[in-house]
Amino acid sequence: MSSENKSPLLERARNIVPHLETERHKGQAGRIGIVGGSLEYTGAPYFAAISALKVGADLVHVFCPQAAAQVIKGYSPELIVHPLLDSNNAIIQIEPWLERLHVLVIGPGLGRDRLILQTVAELIRICRQLQKPLIIDADGLFLITQDIGLVKDYYGVILTPNAIEFCRLFGKDRDQTMASLGRLGAGVTVIEKGLNDRIYDSLTSEKYECPQGGSGRRCGGQGDLLAGALATFYYWALESKQEISPAMVACFAASTLTKTCNKYAFKAKGRSMTCSDMIDQIHQVFDDLFEHKKD
Repeated sequence: MSSENKSPLLERARNIVPHLETERHKGQAGRIGIVGGSLEYTGAPYFAAISALKVGADLVHVFCPQAAAQVIKGYSPELIVHPLLDSNNAIIQIEPWLERLHVLVIGPGLGRDRLILQTVAELIRICRQLQKPLIIDADGLFLITQDIGLVKDYYGVILTPNAIEFCRLFGKDRDQTMASLGRLGAGVTVIEKGLNDRIYDSLTSEKYECPQGGSGRRCGGQGDLLAGALATFYYWALESKQEISPAMVACFAASTLTKTCNKYAFKAKGRSMTCSDMIDQIHQVFDDLFEHKKD
């Protein structure tokens, strides 16, 4: 193993990966829910969902509007797609599924339809009651900027803003970032995506700057890849009962995997690289970084 792959957090990330044992049954390695998609944006929930699967989750459910469902089903037969998000009784139909899922990702391709956002806000409130681990991304973060109370003091939430979304949530003054994070209360973790992803843990008031990685090619969809991978890593970290923040370990693992997938895919495809090319690299990257091998 190269020296760059020997950071303490990477070692912790390797330790959360469950061994592949024949006694395990389907679902034990993770049942993930993706809440998102819209008429215009069907790729984002697919990228998040298929990335969660390819990292190692057993089952992934996608909850989307009816207009997006057939398209997402056409992308992959491995995904379980529920065209419920814009139905009149969406909450009643979705709520029974929530207890079966280990982690939910809210936001990829969600769009900003007012009624759907109201439904998603109610889902977040129900997830809080269930103490469900959540990852909130993309237009899910727009919803949070409208009502920060949805996640305030919600232990187990991870926010995944890019640079613009981060400024909307916490302002542009870097000296005040930790103070602004305090508005979220305790137990919320933030991974700010950028040249160096930064992880902020409001419970411990710690900040961790991830190593640089990837390439100069910034194709659309890699944030969705990170969100889906993060969901699987987060479940594993929670199950392994990490001594330090499970969310921080999971964020580091997802960041490292995503940056390295970008690096590998760019080496193969150059400027023509797309997110699908990055997803094709998940197996090799995971094998190189996270499988339990002798140095």
